[in-house]
Amino acid sequence: MRWFLVVGLFVLSAVAYVDRINIAIAGSSIASEFHLTNVQLGSLTSAFLVGYALFQTLGGWLADRLGPRRVLTAGVLWWGIFTALTTAVSPKIAFAVFYLAAVRFLLGAGEAVMFPASNQFVSRWIPTQERGIANGIIFAGVGVGAGVTPGLISYIMVHYGWRWSFWGSAFLGLLAGAAWYFFARDTPAQHSSVSPEELGHIQAGRTAPALTVLEPGMRISWNVILASREVWAVTVSYFCFGYIAWIFFTWFFIYLRTIRGLDLKASASYTTILFLTMAACSPLGGAISDYLTRRWGKRAGRCGIAVFALLLTAIFLVLGSQVQSARLASVILAGGAGALYLSQSSFWSVTADIAAGSSGSVSGFMNMANQIGGAFTASLTPAIASRLGWSASFHVAAGLAVVGALAWFFVDPERTL
Repeated sequence: MRWFLVVGLFVLSAVAYVDRINIAIAGSSIASEFHLTNVQLGSLTSAFLVGYALFQTLGGWLADRLGPRRVLTAGVLWWGIFTALTTAVSPKIAFAVFYLAAVRFLLGAGEAVMFPASNQFVSRWIPTQERGIANGIIFAGVGVGAGVTPGLISYIMVHYGWRWSFWGSAFLGLLAGAAWYFFARDTPAQHSSVSPEELGHIQAGRTAPALTVLEPGMRISWNVILASREVWAVTVSYFCFGYIAWIFFTWFFIYLRTIRGLDLKASASYTTILFLTMAACSPLGGAISDYLTRRWGKRAGRCGIAVFALLLTAIFLVLGSQVQSARLASVILAGGAGALYLSQSSFWSVTADIAAGSSGSVSGFMNMANQIGGAFTASLTPAIASRLGWSASFHVAAGLAVVGALAWFFVDPERTL
């Protein structure tokens, strides 16, 4: 049952990314209809990410107290509604860009609960030796959702217009939220389909007793959380991760079309390959992390794979930005995205391990930095590109990948809060 629900979180993760990056594929049509520059279009993504970042910690706090079942259901229904409301803004009204930004901000606020709540689920349902692969599967949904989006949104746009693509995304969200509420429970002890053997296996492998909504006194205070070197180190590294990831989510499709000169079909195809590479490397990184953890301990399994992946990402970003062939550059940069996502599960496994019943709050705080990094990317990347060229934008991202790798040397995953 625990793996069935992990697959459910994979589906929610995929739907979340369809809802959030559909604007990157529909961006050219929206920009044309609303007469937006690239910087103004980037500001819509920044608005989403600011809302997403500001509500991360609150989303994690709610998941710690109310449980991942209700919090995720409410969040999924919320973001389905605001995805649909994006289509209600008309280019004829005054301050249309402001209203678009406001809707994207509120969409981000609703999506903020997704991964802090899923991490609270992992801390309650998944033994520590399985958390790498569990988080890898959950975050594979990011790549699958993002990978499906270019072809799906492009097809709907060509045949029905960009607004229909947003309505379709909203319907997926509403359907997924209803299914999660029906099948999920906050703890394995509450689920009638969990066998005594599975319950014993889960309880034996947790880093701390399972906390329920009735045990608030066992949660960790914010004074302890904010005094932790480990929390700050993974937070700094995840800021760097977010900056890099959102170059791919926000600008890769547009970069291939407008800078590399690929047509709509080729741009969508290479963008799909990039996101499917993320989807494949996320569980692969989790599986490697779990294997190394069992063999040589968490320092090698959690920190080692993260350092290796981020340094490899930096190499791919530099090489991809220098290659003359548009198609070869697309493949190399896709490799960079895959390398980045080898490290994904390490961030979430470490926060689940060190924070236990407060893992929602801690991972929410960490993920807030990730989204702030993404918000910088959305507006800063085209600004750097317009002044110094797109290669400079990728070089900045490569430098941050190195910073993110160095931060992991300050993490001791055995030191629980």
